[in-house]
Amino acid sequence: MATIAAETEEDGQGVRGRRGLRLSPSAISYLQATPLIAILGFFFLLPIAMISVVSFWDYDFAGLYPDFLTMNYTDTLGSWVTWKTYLNTLKFTAIVWGLTLVIGFWVAYFLAFHIRKTSTQMILFLVCTVPFMTSNIIRMISWIPVLGRNGLVNSTLIEMGVIPQPIEWLLYSDFAVVLAMVHLYTLFMVTPIFNTLMRIDRSLFEAARDAGASGWQVLWNVVIPLAKPGMAIGTIFVVTLVMADFSTVQVMSGGQSASVALMMKNQMSLLQYPAAAANAVVLLAVVLLMVAAILRVVDIRKEL
Repeated sequence: MATIAAETEEDGQGVRGRRGLRLSPSAISYLQATPLIAILGFFFLLPIAMISVVSFWDYDFAGLYPDFLTMNYTDTLGSWVTWKTYLNTLKFTAIVWGLTLVIGFWVAYFLAFHIRKTSTQMILFLVCTVPFMTSNIIRMISWIPVLGRNGLVNSTLIEMGVIPQPIEWLLYSDFAVVLAMVHLYTLFMVTPIFNTLMRIDRSLFEAARDAGASGWQVLWNVVIPLAKPGMAIGTIFVVTLVMADFSTVQVMSGGQSASVALMMKNQMSLLQYPAAAANAVVLLAVVLLMVAAILRVVDIRKEL
């Protein structure tokens, strides 16, 4: 034991090995982070780099040809169909984000402040997560017999005499797409907001009430400002998921609507991989700009 202790000594400047090699604390930190950097580099950065390279290649019906052409980007950014598709995707993103934010905040608020027992909070939170143990496709398709022309909603409304004939726009419409996305992604907003609300010091509420603040003033001036980091994290989750979703748009709109991810999926089905790669790079840039804007407004480092 004495020999081992002598071989490795630690001083104020770092760690000295058995051969006199001195490692600074920063170097030790980099060594500890090397496995994570290697994993992220291989499974995250390398695929993005490959997609970026392929986006400059040439192609035809027979195959791909390594090259350096900007044709794929000019075709993508110069087409009014592409711009219309991006606007449609951003429309879905904004609507779904707004609805999930409102629903997610109030669900998290109820769990955090109106349920006193921690065990009950966990049980109710697990109840919220149970549907997410099922495939997204199954949960999405389950709306079809509910919203269809002869589905549960239309049948009930007709039997009650509320409507004379079935409502056509409940299914295979933008409404159905938004409803399915809100159902699929609300939990990604609930979880970070709930985590943030549970960290709020309850004595702040007592201080605000002692100062004469009403319940709504406490909510607006104390709870919401302190919940912004959780809202920002949930926003990043929801925005990235909606922007990359193609199956929900394809199924729930009945092929009557489009999104950027669905456009890329169609391009890949036609073996137009460089064009799809160019669209993927543009979509990635748009999402990163949106995330950067969120991070400029809200500091989420206190939640990480």
